[in-house]
Amino acid sequence: MDMDRAERPVALVTGSTSGIGEAVARRLAADGMRVVVHSRRSTRAGEVLAAELGGTYLRADLAVEDEARGLAEAALDRYGRLDVLVNNAGISRPIPHHDLAAAAPAEWREVLEVNLIAPWVLCTAALPALREAPGGGSVVNITSHAGVRPKGSSVPYAASKAALNHVTRLLAAALAPGVRVNALAPGLVDTPMTEDWTDAQRLWRERAPMRRPARPADVADLVGSVVAHGYLTGEVIMLDGGLNLT
Repeated sequence: MDMDRAERPVALVTGSTSGIGEAVARRLAADGMRVVVHSRRSTRAGEVLAAELGGTYLRADLAVEDEARGLAEAALDRYGRLDVLVNNAGISRPIPHHDLAAAAPAEWREVLEVNLIAPWVLCTAALPALREAPGGGSVVNITSHAGVRPKGSSVPYAASKAALNHVTRLLAAALAPGVRVNALAPGLVDTPMTEDWTDAQRLWRERAPMRRPARPADVADLVGSVVAHGYLTGEVIMLDGGLNLT
């Protein structure tokens, strides 16, 4: 039976006009939530997806603190509640790990601003509403396999994801029992962005026990399960098809 519209939970999913974020938005909408779709640039795609899902679209540059904070505030203004926050948006600047000079402080600042500081800003802005969510609020941070193992497109990227994994645990301890905070750390995920990553594709198909990269729906299904689990908190869940076993 459908819940009354005013009673349906609300989820904000950052970076949700394509790839993992879009799959997460679709999964949470299928689970009965009103979804706030977000992007930095893809306005038309966001509006189309939000209309399809019966949600709303908001544009914000998460590298700008006021816009990141304003995103959570706009979602609250629109619906009057916020039950779920999925910090999916992130950026990557490919830099060989041995090329220390190329990983200049400006590169670090740009990556950390979006991948680490923006999720913190969004969590703090959403916290009062999350604490009031019936059954408790839920934050899910999409991090990376690179935040757990010494891998990734660059040292700044891997470090940003490792830091977000640890922040996940710190927030889970600080905000319990009213708000649960977990992280998903996917390995390679099949998206348009990764289709020409030949070496990584070969690695997952030859060495991962599951013999393939993840699909966006694999990540989205796990997000849906984590959000629905009222006891799980403080976990960083690897989703890499078992590659970590090799």
